[in-house]
Amino acid sequence: QENLDLGLAFDGDADRVAVVTNSGEIIWPDRLLMLFAKDLLGRSPGADILFDVKCSRALPAIIRKNGGRPMMYKTGHSLIKSKMAETKSPLAGEMSGHIFFADKYYGFDDALYAGLRLLRVLARTGKSLAELFDSLPVTVNTPEIRMPCDDARKFGVITEVRDRLRANGATFTDVDGVRVRTGDGWWLLRASNTEGALVVRCESSDEAGLARLKDAVAGELRQCGVAPPAF
Repeated sequence: QENLDLGLAFDGDADRVAVVTNSGEIIWPDRLLMLFAKDLLGRSPGADILFDVKCSRALPAIIRKNGGRPMMYKTGHSLIKSKMAETKSPLAGEMSGHIFFADKYYGFDDALYAGLRLLRVLARTGKSLAELFDSLPVTVNTPEIRMPCDDARKFGVITEVRDRLRANGATFTDVDGVRVRTGDGWWLLRASNTEGALVVRCESSDEAGLARLKDAVAGELRQCGVAPPAF
C-alpha cells in the first residue's frame, strides 16, 4: 500500500525478528538465515553456520554451496547460544526468529542488529528484498505446529516413535526429537522444552509430497495413541 522497501517486526524484548518483503511476502526465519549465511560466507568461507532442527533442508544446501559448514542442533535459545560459543560459529539462528551474530558482533540474538544487517545486505546488492529472496530455493512446508501433550507423556511419545523408526530402517536424526528424511522431504516430531506440547513440521518440494509426509507423521502419532493435528 505504501510502496515501501521492506517491513521489520520485533517481539517485546527485541530478540526475535520477522521480515516482510516489498511485495508483501512474509519471510520465515530459516529463509532469512539463508540470506545471512550467503552474505557472510562470501567474506568468511569455511565458517560453521548453526541452525535448529525445525529449519528448511534448503538451508544446509545453501550453506554448503557457498563454502560453509552446516551444523544442525537442538531447538532452544540457550542451547543454540551455548553451542555457538563452543563451535565459534559466526552465525546461528532458529525457526522461532532468534538470529545470533558473532560476526562483527557479540554472539547473542539482537533482533534490531539483525534488521540492520539485513539493511546492509539490501544496500550492498542494490536489489529489492523480493529479488534477493526470489533467488533462494522455494519449498512447500507446514508452519511449526504445536499440539498439546502432557509433560509426563511427551518424551515417551518421541521415544516410541524413534524406536519404531529404527526398527523399520528409516533414515532420521534424533538430535532433538526425530527428523525423518524420505524421498518426499522430511518431517519432524519433537517435544517442546517449555510447555506440555509436541511440535510437528513437514517440508517437501510439492503439495503431493507434503501430503504424504503429513500422513506419515499422523500415522506415527496414532500408533502412540495421540490424535494428530489438523494439518
